[in-house]
Amino acid sequence: MSGRNEGLIKSFVPGAAVAAFRCVKHDTTDNSVIQGAAATNALIGVSNSLGAESTDDTVDVVLGGTAEVEYGGTVTRGDLLTSDSTGRAITTTTAGNRTIGVAMASGVVGDIGLALINPGSV
Repeated sequence: MSGRNEGLIKSFVPGAAVAAFRCVKHDTTDNSVIQGAAATNALIGVSNSLGAESTDDTVDVVLGGTAEVEYGGTVTRGDLLTSDSTGRAITTTTAGNRTIGVAMASGVVGDIGLALINPGSV
C-alpha cells in the first residue's frame, strides 16, 4: 500500500516475536515491546515491515505519521483502530478502549492498510 509517511520511528527490543505491521505496546521492561493483545492495551505504535523473529533482534516501531498496519477485520477509512488478540488493527467505538490511530484506507481482514498513528483512547 502506498502512502505511508512514517514520521517518528524508534528501535525497541522485542519481548517476544513481533510480526510485521502489528500494533505494539510496552513490555514489562524499558525499551521493550510486544504485540498488542487486547483493545484495552496501552498501544504505542505499529511494527514496521520487518517485524522481529526473536528477542535477539530489534524491531522498529512507527510512533507517529502514517504507517502500514495489518487489518484484523473490516475497516472503513476514518475508523478508530485498536488491537485484536494478535496485534492486528480492528475498529472500536467502545468507551475505555485504547486506540492506535485512525484508518486512512478501507480494507478487510488480512489487508495491509494505512493508519494515521496517534495513540489515544475512546
